[in-house]
Amino acid sequence: MTLVLTVDDIRHTELFADLDDRQLAWLGDTGRVVELADRQVLFEEGERATHFYVVLTGELIITKTIDGRSEIYGRRSGAGPAAGSILGVPADRSAAAHQFTGELPLLIGGDYVAGAAANGPTRLLALDRDAFFELLARCPQVWRVLLPALAWRIRTFESQAGRRSMLEGLGTLAAGLAHELNNPSAVLLGAANQLRAAVRELAGWSTRWGELAVPDEARELATTVTALLAGDGIQKPADALAAAEAVDDVDDWLSTRCGDDPANGELAAILADQGVGLPVLESLADSVRGSVLPAAVGCLSQSMHVEALVTDIEEAAARIAALVRSTKAYSNLDRAAKQQVDLVKGIEATLAMLAPKLSNVRIRRDYADLPPVPGYPSELNQVWTNLIDNAVDAMNGRGELRLAVHQEAGCAVVEVGDNGSGVPPDVLPKLFLPFFTTKDIGRGTGLGLHLTRDVITQRHHGSIDVTSKPGDTTFAVRLPIQGVLDHG
Repeated sequence: MTLVLTVDDIRHTELFADLDDRQLAWLGDTGRVVELADRQVLFEEGERATHFYVVLTGELIITKTIDGRSEIYGRRSGAGPAAGSILGVPADRSAAAHQFTGELPLLIGGDYVAGAAANGPTRLLALDRDAFFELLARCPQVWRVLLPALAWRIRTFESQAGRRSMLEGLGTLAAGLAHELNNPSAVLLGAANQLRAAVRELAGWSTRWGELAVPDEARELATTVTALLAGDGIQKPADALAAAEAVDDVDDWLSTRCGDDPANGELAAILADQGVGLPVLESLADSVRGSVLPAAVGCLSQSMHVEALVTDIEEAAARIAALVRSTKAYSNLDRAAKQQVDLVKGIEATLAMLAPKLSNVRIRRDYADLPPVPGYPSELNQVWTNLIDNAVDAMNGRGELRLAVHQEAGCAVVEVGDNGSGVPPDVLPKLFLPFFTTKDIGRGTGLGLHLTRDVITQRHHGSIDVTSKPGDTTFAVRLPIQGVLDHG
């Protein structure tokens, strides 16, 4: 419900404490009173901004949708908090800074960056866009509260977004690690379990072989195993059909030369899988007595099996170690905050962390040799994460991601491009504005690119630009190769 506004309604409001009677009279004639019932919505996040609101009595709850959840981002109250509670806002005006909302989207010509609803019966002063700008022109006293409060709000949002970005980065890190560690961990556990049984089998065959073989035969088998482990005589099957045929051939050979034995099938599968074919077996059969051939083949088979399992474990462990190195390179957990940064290494570490999201993305790299640049590696890696993540989103998870690093006029240039639908020309100038986002509500704070620009320009004294047309969007980051970092 909308009511007429009187001067008495606004005289007590701290935002207007310095206005004279003439200014208050104009405000009373121009503004409107809006009354809300408990939980009634004033405006929705993403709705086109049309009004500036001042809370006269009651309270507004400011909410923002993050990852599908509505989170409270602030409160606007007619009373306001205790004076002096806002850093950067004059102590006698800090309460006033909590009494109004809607100023930022009106100033930048955008949408409401959050939603607002009444917490109990609430009365508000409403000024439309034209009236809001006329207020600023007619009543310059208002600026003394509005500007510092606006700066404080942006810093607060940036701080919250920065913490969320850090948590999202840790979540990305954890998800990427969990995904990438799954396969080598499964191989490691499977190989370890098989190795226990294979060692027992090898011990049994070795005992039998030691009891039956004469020294020359023992030396011959040892020579054969050594050669095979070095790769001599190994013939791995080319495909699944060839592998099945190889198992059948070895199984038939074992039945003919060693007699029927339930273990033949398992031995044949191991030998064929390890590339031990009939020529090797025939050579072994020519070197030992027929009576000890089954023990020789069993010992050979299990020796190859154990070696293969050890190799699987080594490869899985090496993969896990590489993932740990990538994680450390991404997060720089063991390094000082400020250092000489290898940009390519940071980009590659970021790609490793984002691997699950890049499964349907082609990556084209064009890296030139560059000297390290002075920087904060963790912050730069978050920049690469933001830019790559945005590029993948722009391509709906499928397409070509282009990454280039080169030197230009004393600067290292990092380009992140995609072949998505592109950014409309009227949107391009707004990409780095705080709270501006092209993503659906709940999928972005509108601060990712704004914070990215701050990291590049304020912390690293560089620049970031974007060009876009359908099928070709490129963000170009320039960082001085020699420069002074921001120590703040």
